[in-house]
Amino acid sequence: MSNWDLMMPGMGLTAIGLAGVVISYAGIAHTFIDGMHAMTGLTMFIGLIFLAVGILDGGVSTSNKAKATTLVIVSIALGFGMFAFTMNTSNFTVTIAGILMAIAFPAILIAYLAMKHPQYVKPIGSISGMAAATGIIVWLAFGFVSPDTYMIPPVQIEEPSEDITPSGPIFAIEIIEGSAQEGNPDYKPDVAIVSQGYNIEWTNADSVAHTVTSSEDFGETFDSSLMSAGDVFTLDTNNLEIGEYEYLCIVHPWMIATIIIEEPKEPQKVSIPQGAGIPEDGQVYYDPQVIDVTVGTAIIWDNVDSTVHTVTSGQVPEADGLFDSEMMSAGDVFEFTFTEVGSYDYYCTFHPWMVGTVNVE
Repeated sequence: MSNWDLMMPGMGLTAIGLAGVVISYAGIAHTFIDGMHAMTGLTMFIGLIFLAVGILDGGVSTSNKAKATTLVIVSIALGFGMFAFTMNTSNFTVTIAGILMAIAFPAILIAYLAMKHPQYVKPIGSISGMAAATGIIVWLAFGFVSPDTYMIPPVQIEEPSEDITPSGPIFAIEIIEGSAQEGNPDYKPDVAIVSQGYNIEWTNADSVAHTVTSSEDFGETFDSSLMSAGDVFTLDTNNLEIGEYEYLCIVHPWMIATIIIEEPKEPQKVSIPQGAGIPEDGQVYYDPQVIDVTVGTAIIWDNVDSTVHTVTSGQVPEADGLFDSEMMSAGDVFEFTFTEVGSYDYYCTFHPWMVGTVNVE
């Protein structure tokens, strides 16, 4: 009689492994498909080893218990086999089935001979081994020299990728440090008025993760996904309609802010005229020295002087860090968009008598 202590775990492992292989190749276990391939394949072949040893230990059993167990295992195998051939998405199903049959048929034949005609086991085993080796060698050889050359990977021609980096002026919004605490300020500015055509750039200045997710449609309009500390998320407003958009952090849903997309505004221009670096009566340093704009308007400073200047926010001698052109050579321009109502003073760090003001309404 067969050794059921070996056959039972062999049948169980084989069935589990077969089920796992089919599920993996069917794409159901997509998120861990590679691991399932390896584990279930290994489980199945371990089961086959137990099964073969159990059969060879005492011969093929003809008891009712053996017949019932075999019927169950065959039913499971046929069920998953039908599913594998009809419902899966893999291109390698036929190959896998062929490999399994190439292993199963010689194993069954050798097991039968070992029980009924043990004197033929060695020559039949040798013939089967040589046939398998010959088949593998021929398959590999044809893979390299046949017209199909399926063993030679095709040459991948890299096509130049399009640069999808958004272009245009930047409107900066900061996720404030400590904003994860309910009640603390969160996004700065909390209400951002942005001209269409700008790129809105959120920077996570906090030490914990946040998101920038459109509220009304739960992220269909825009969603940054999880932003770790220091991460930046950029949104091209050319892809948004004119209107108001509320957004939040899905990790901390009390963090809510708004962006308002307006029709594009023409930037205002301030010139740094010739001779601005010389302190003389009647000399114009920034033209105009005081300018009134609305929220969301960009100002462009144009250095038409022959020497270097800066446009630095603050009052002499302390810069407040809101904006700074750094060194502007002759002909350079600097642009900044004002996003909040207020009065903003600025000066030139090289020539501190040069001062100007921007009033934002």
